Amino acid sequence: MEGFFARTRPGATKSAGSTTFELPILYFRDDCFALFFTADRARVTQQMPSDRLFPVCATASRAFVGIAVFNYIDTTIGSYGEVAIVVPAVWNRRPLPILPALLEGRYPGFGMVVLHLPVTTAVARDAGRSVWGYPKFVADMEFEMTPELGSCELTEGGQQLMSIRVPRRGILVRDNRPLVTYSTRGGDLVRTTIRQRSVYRVGLGFRGVQFALGSHPVASELAALGISSRPVVTRFFLERSAILAEGEVVARNVARPLNGFSGAQAAGVHTVRYLTGI
Repeated sequence: MEGFFARTRPGATKSAGSTTFELPILYFRDDCFALFFTADRARVTQQMPSDRLFPVCATASRAFVGIAVFNYIDTTIGSYGEVAIVVPAVWNRRPLPILPALLEGRYPGFGMVVLHLPVTTAVARDAGRSVWGYPKFVADMEFEMTPELGSCELTEGGQQLMSIRVPRRGILVRDNRPLVTYSTRGGDLVRTTIRQRSVYRVGLGFRGVQFALGSHPVASELAALGISSRPVVTRFFLERSAILAEGEVVARNVARPLNGFSGAQAAGVHTVRYLTGI
């Protein structure tokens, strides 16, 4: 392989359940859009798995919560859908309000604490839980991509979890900074650095955005954080590729494991509708 994916093969062989896969996992192409909200700072802080992880705040009383939607089109473990519910946070230092959210990868210790990570395949769930400790569960996702917007309907066990619609608008940004995540595995805090190359549009405000939470337990948990009814920032990715390698343990025996929602589905439905122009 050449360019961005050079020297990633041969990789390490891993097993999860009945599935064998190769690390790092390569993501050649996907659809992605994201929303960032504010939420009650005290409630968000209670979700942190370590007292050394500090949520990024907009004000003295409001922290940030993000929801990122991925339709993985071409990967080395197959195509699948994923929705990440995360908290931007900083490891081992208390950040100034807003600044880390703007600097992201350039701010030492910045990353996304993963609260929930529904996916549409058992392979993605089992691999994510066993290798990274990601709180994954299987759900159903229905995507629609048009020249103007991206949308996703997320359900699990017959219950609506959320509905998201994000316009394809904003300032154009080319960004090759890695995505850093924090998760827990066997009581340890794991930091994973995901190499990325991407081009996206950043929008401020909520014009054209539609977002609704359903009656699912994960939706109720998100609402209990005091999440704002409207986002403060949107992102719509025009191009994105990524390399997911194993993470590193940064703290042993954390007090509050991020086990997430277990879910009952063994397989998910993943549908995508493209309109002319994409």
